[in-house]
Parts: sequence; structure tokens; C-alpha cells
Amino acid sequence: MPTGVHLRDVRKQLFDAAERVLLRDGPNALTSRAVTAEADVAKGVLHRHFADFDAFLAELVLDRIGRLTDQSAILEASAGTRTVAANLVDAVTELFDPVSVALTSLVFFRDELRTRLRRPGDGLPFLTEAREMLSAYLAAERAQGRIAADANVDSLALSLIGASHLLFAGRRRHTLPDPAELEKLVQTVMADVVQRRLL
Repeated sequence: MPTGVHLRDVRKQLFDAAERVLLRDGPNALTSRAVTAEADVAKGVLHRHFADFDAFLAELVLDRIGRLTDQSAILEASAGTRTVAANLVDAVTELFDPVSVALTSLVFFRDELRTRLRRPGDGLPFLTEAREMLSAYLAAERAQGRIAADANVDSLALSLIGASHLLFAGRRRHTLPDPAELEKLVQTVMADVVQRRLL
């Protein structure tokens, strides 16, 4: 590896390589050797910047979680535009892209990784932040009167995250659910609070 390469550049190179391995070969193929080979760097590079492979994976997931901040701001700003269902369909489609679905599987099945990432009292990393994103959006829609005033936005967000994740994770790798199926799911979850705000 050339000297003078910043840590951030190495991290990005390794993260990008890990995502390519995930997309091409799936979570079971993600090893330190696979990542460094994909990144075309020496095997020791990863361990010079991360305490161990689980520390690397934790940072990879945290990097993906960090991207939710921008997505959340854009989603919340969309409150009051189009329909609630259309905004939610777009949000969960972007949320559960193939890399995120694969990373969620890693968090499910690697106990050490889950332990490193979990905040006290919280649920599964990434899915917890995704739920918070949808809750904030639904609260904004509730404030604008587009869903019922007594809508429990946290429960709705949890339902949307759980059902959407099952829909996306149940597909063959790199395939997306039928848009009509996803729209039906979102409309079913949201039907009561959308209809009751009209009463």
C-alpha cells in the first residue's frame, strides 16, 4: 500500500470492497481475507486499522447507519407531499437495498457484532435507526393532519420495518419485491390511520 494514504481512504477502500463481496457472494463469504483480496491490499492492512474483524464489521454497519441521517432528513422534509404511502414505499425501498439487507443478516447472526453495536435498551442495530427514521416522518405527517391525530407512530414504524424487511430479505439476492406487493403492504399497515383522519 502506498505511504501517505489517509486512514479515511483506507477505510472507504475496505468498506467498498466489503460491500462488493456482500453483493456478489453473500454474508457467509465476508471474511477479512475476502475483503483485503477484493480491496487489493495486503492482508495486514485491515488489522492495522481495526482491532479485529468484528471491529471492522461494526464500523461498516455504523457507516451504513450514518447514511440514514441524510435519508431521514429528506424523508421528513417530504411530509405533506405526494401521498403518505408513496413516500413510505420509496423510503423502505431505499432503506432495504441489497447491501443493507445483507448487513442486517450479519447483525442477526454474529453475536459479537451485535453486542458491539447494540445501544443499551435498544433493539437490533440498523433496524432500530430505520424505525426511528420512519417514526420521525410519521410524526411529521401526523402534525400536518395527514394521518390520525392519535396514530401511534412508533408502532406503525415498527410494523413497517418488520414487514418490509421480511419482504426484501425473502427475495433471491439482488432482486426487489414487486412494487405492487410493497405498495399493498404499506397501504395495509397505514390504512386505519389514513382513513380515520378523514372522519
